[in-house]
Amino acid sequence: MSRLGFIGLGIMGHGMAINLLASGNALTVWNRTPEKAVDLVCDLALNPHDLGEASDIVFVCVSDTPDVEEVVFGDLGVIHGMTEGDILVDHSTISPGATRDFAIRAAELGVTWLDAPVSGGSEGAENGTLAVMVGGPKPTLEQVLPFMEAYSKSIVHVGEEPGSGQMAKAVNQVLVVLNQLAASEALLLAQGAGLDLRATLAAVEGGAAGSWMLSNRGPQMIERDWKPGFTIDLQQKDLRLVLEAADELGVPMPGVSLVFQLYRALQAQDLGSEGNHALVKALEKLAGIQLGD
Repeated sequence: MSRLGFIGLGIMGHGMAINLLASGNALTVWNRTPEKAVDLVCDLALNPHDLGEASDIVFVCVSDTPDVEEVVFGDLGVIHGMTEGDILVDHSTISPGATRDFAIRAAELGVTWLDAPVSGGSEGAENGTLAVMVGGPKPTLEQVLPFMEAYSKSIVHVGEEPGSGQMAKAVNQVLVVLNQLAASEALLLAQGAGLDLRATLAAVEGGAAGSWMLSNRGPQMIERDWKPGFTIDLQQKDLRLVLEAADELGVPMPGVSLVFQLYRALQAQDLGSEGNHALVKALEKLAGIQLGD
């Protein structure tokens, strides 16, 4: 029976860990703030190294590229406690280029790396309905698939090359933010026209205009509920990765660039901890109206 370890109990990782436990798996966890594990019936490691020693398969879900490097390869990094044949599954959203480097470094120590970023917000993590896009060896994915299924409804192998999953996540984030921009502009137009926002949302979401962002974040925008399924600060980190990758590939991203600047304006107003659907607030300032007026 595989021994599982989980690093990172943030806005996504906490729900994923709960679902792993609910599926009958024993779990060792580590988080920079141990208090986030108080509601989990699991073993708590003192540091990532100790977690690596206690685990055959390690799942990592932290914020950014430097965080992954620190918890994996730092002085007390998890990789130093792992042994040949172990598997590391990185659910973080980080640089595709850095991922390729990390996979090579892990392979030198006999550890196989899967980059497996997730999408679906905190709701998906809690409900076990995340979408996972996976890069790395397919046979390794098949080994960890039964565990991923505890918190995912869609698991797609997008390529054997390390970093493939991260590039697919970049594609995902382009669609997320542009759908959010569209939802924001559309609801502001409805507001300006004096339409009933809930009735308008119901009228359009079932047709060609529908999207996950519209159906899940539209009601929150109407209610002015800015609780994050994913924060502006984290979205900005992802968009920075998207724009860096696009720049390397020579792919124009005018829409993403606009959203990046709108989010930057909101960060300047100390709104970075709000949900990414608070994008509409930047447009409200431009329009001089706000939803719900």
